[in-house]
Amino acid sequence: MKIEILPANVANMIAAGEVVQGPSSVVKEMMENSADAGASSITVILSDAGRTLIRVLDDGCGMSPEDAVKCFERHATSKISCPEDLESILTYGFRGEALASIAAVAEVSLKTRRREDETGVCVEYADSKLVSVTETACPAGTDFSVMNLFYNVPARRKFLKSDASEFRKVLSEFNRIALTHPELSLRLVHNDKDVQDLPPASSLKIRVADLLGKDISREIVEASADTSVVNIRGFIGRPEDSRKTQPNQYFFVNGRFFRSPYLHKAVMKAYEGLIAPGTSPSYFLYLTIDPHNVDVNIHPSKAEVKFEEEQVVFQIVYACVKESLGKNSFVQSIDFDVDGVPEIPVFNPLDPSPVKAPQVRVNPDYNPFENDGYQENGYDSPENAYDFSKTGSDFPARTYNPAPAVDYGRLFDDRQALSADDTMVVGEKYIIYKVKEGIRIVDIVRARERIMYSRMIQSIAMGEILSQSLLYPVEIEVGRHAVSLVGEHSGILSEAGFDIRPAGDTSIAVYGMPSGFSSDRQSVSDIAAGLIASLDETAGELRSSIISDMAVRLAHISAMSDRSVPNKSEARSLIEQLMGCEDSSTSPYLGKRCNATVSLSDIDKIITKW
Repeated sequence: MKIEILPANVANMIAAGEVVQGPSSVVKEMMENSADAGASSITVILSDAGRTLIRVLDDGCGMSPEDAVKCFERHATSKISCPEDLESILTYGFRGEALASIAAVAEVSLKTRRREDETGVCVEYADSKLVSVTETACPAGTDFSVMNLFYNVPARRKFLKSDASEFRKVLSEFNRIALTHPELSLRLVHNDKDVQDLPPASSLKIRVADLLGKDISREIVEASADTSVVNIRGFIGRPEDSRKTQPNQYFFVNGRFFRSPYLHKAVMKAYEGLIAPGTSPSYFLYLTIDPHNVDVNIHPSKAEVKFEEEQVVFQIVYACVKESLGKNSFVQSIDFDVDGVPEIPVFNPLDPSPVKAPQVRVNPDYNPFENDGYQENGYDSPENAYDFSKTGSDFPARTYNPAPAVDYGRLFDDRQALSADDTMVVGEKYIIYKVKEGIRIVDIVRARERIMYSRMIQSIAMGEILSQSLLYPVEIEVGRHAVSLVGEHSGILSEAGFDIRPAGDTSIAVYGMPSGFSSDRQSVSDIAAGLIASLDETAGELRSSIISDMAVRLAHISAMSDRSVPNKSEARSLIEQLMGCEDSSTSPYLGKRCNATVSLSDIDKIITKW
């Protein structure tokens, strides 16, 4: 086997696989170059979500004719001239691969002029080859056009997602640049329609409001910290405005956006006990740190960074967020004025009456099986059926120890008709009823999840899902990203019985929902949040996967909103509905069991320990 040196155009195409993943990558690289060039105004123009055309215009410093040609060479950069420069990078594009990579997979035209030059230059590249260099009249700055992205790499072009999906990614990159540079005038045009037109902002908070809607200003408070390791500025969301959908969450370091699940945990730790399970707060946190203490070159697209003192940064971020929550009175407080709390007597030294010991009262007729006996005796359920040593997010985590011969997917092994007298509702959580082996316990919420999920999947499959129109449409502020998701998946939403339409750049309006769901504003908002979260996580997957995930989330929301079983007849009806499901043993939401059997021998073991 003979080793050969790759031709330049092939090497560029390999590099393009790392740098140019789609239209959003091109927009990101070109906007960052414009920001580095000292532009005060940047305009991005797209056709067909960038497949046909990506054009970025700025009024920056421009380039000389020589530099305009040289910038397309690999590793051509104005940011680095010696190894030491790598340790103090504060600008964006510094590796010099972006333009070479873009020119390897698209047709490129660059028009640029410096302010001191009378005329500019137009450089055209295609397939990593210089096509032409001509003198041209153009305004000061740079006009960069990318046409027919991946025209020479059909396999890469085939794997681009829908226009709506690709445009969402472009919008995300645009927003990140906008949040990094509030002083810039930024405009985004797609298919001849203005999507964003942001004037220069006098403060970061104004830029956040201009970009994400005026409601966001009410939802966030300032956060800051100054230390010898890192300085932090920015905003965090109020706990009550935490959302089930993906909220606005941004980390920046030295003016560069980055992702960090590790630092996200620091933020979430600060919110412990303040937000509902399954929700997340918004945050916009800007870190300033010595460039020698952070490596921004560990990821091909520079979306991740590595801190030298990572654990220290974690603790500072946690303390910063926690302090801001405390300053704004969001921390947990102890409320001593609560009904049902035993009153603590006040000691009076002038009162000669002796202190009396409390009387212990015992009810000899107490039967633990008539009410919440398990809880009052230290058990949440029969001992050998559940292990409550751990807890989960929705219900206690349960370890089941069933007899191997029992089929728990069949609720009625004895095939006897169930009467209301055979059932008992315990603590609005469980239904207990008699079976031949002993007793069976059904988790009410999980049973409802399975029933609702089965109904929705069956109705959608048969095209029989019924939709009800709301008396008054419910308008909800969700952000541009969510509006784009709703527009892209309107067909699937309609199949599921939802009539949801965009109602502006950052809002949606719910006009109709499947029959059986509550139509009050809060319930509609919760359901819409669940739908958007599902669409965000399953975007790009098969239709069946998207519908299944939507049905799971909606089943959970519906079950959590109605946990009560008012009487024994309702309990019997719930059990019969569960029995009619194809899989009655587990909940679709977390995959946990809906029911378990406690044998007579298990009950005997519990009784003998009393």
